[in-house]
Amino acid sequence: MAQSIKKVDYYAAQVPNKRGEAARALSALAESNVNLLAFTGFPTGNGRSQLDFVPEDGAAFRAAARRAGIKVRPRKTGFVVMGDDRPGAIARVLKRLADARINVTAVDAVCAGKGRYGAILWVRPTQVRKAAKALGAK
Repeated sequence: MAQSIKKVDYYAAQVPNKRGEAARALSALAESNVNLLAFTGFPTGNGRSQLDFVPEDGAAFRAAARRAGIKVRPRKTGFVVMGDDRPGAIARVLKRLADARINVTAVDAVCAGKGRYGAILWVRPTQVRKAAKALGAK
């Protein structure tokens, strides 16, 4: 596989910035057999953290989150990138957006092992359609 870029739905939740909060949420989703394409979490200040979930199945995720008492904000859109790992792989993706005059709000990229990498990135909601076109996202 060379590279694939997919437009995805994601959901954010605010939780206390305490030990075990992410583990509790992820365990509840796993118990409901919810598969995540990506997950990220980070502190937002004032003793809070944001958890971002990118589920394979949004309806199943929302139902499981409701059952687990995870209050998620309305659905938003991001992009998942997967491909063969090589120097500059994510730089080329970001350059396509820069060349299209699109600012990236945030990006997380990791080596996935066995010569592969993955990334998730976000742009402003008003630029999702333009970004999808620039990236050739499905």
